Amino acid sequence: MRRNHLIAASAICLALIAYATFARLAGRPALMGHHEAYWVVVIERFSAYGLLGFLLSFLLPGRFVLACSLVVAVAMGLEVLQALTPDRDPGLLDVLQKAAGGTVGVILAQTILAFLPRPPS
Repeated sequence: MRRNHLIAASAICLALIAYATFARLAGRPALMGHHEAYWVVVIERFSAYGLLGFLLSFLLPGRFVLACSLVVAVAMGLEVLQALTPDRDPGLLDVLQKAAGGTVGVILAQTILAFLPRPPS
């Protein structure tokens, strides 16, 4: 049952990231209002993808490369698809921030998993 919870949490996290990526700027969720500083936006991106990487890493224990690849692919794919939205602009720096956040999330989760006791096989 735990795996089902991880799948649901990962899907919800991905859906929220996709919503924030494709929503019009006026309807985009914001932590500190719509005139927030750039560093707040960077923290939002980094944290959202960090959580996604963390969840994917627990969903795919021991598969560091696969979890990192999925997070980076999601970041790149959503950023490319963002070009189809008229009032949003994709950027390489955005992809790098998102990929870095996802990778840090994967590394953090893999570190935690390394210290957890393994179930008997």
